[in-house]
Amino acid sequence: MAITTFDQLLEAGVHFGHLKRKWNPAMAPYIFME
Repeated sequence: MAITTFDQLLEAGVHFGHLKRKWNPAMAPYIFME
């Protein structure tokens, strides 16, 4: 299995999540982020 880099994911258009301002506040307990 090939090792995929972060740059390759970005080039492929991988979705990394929504901006915080687009969150539904009711979903906050279910959103994990670092």
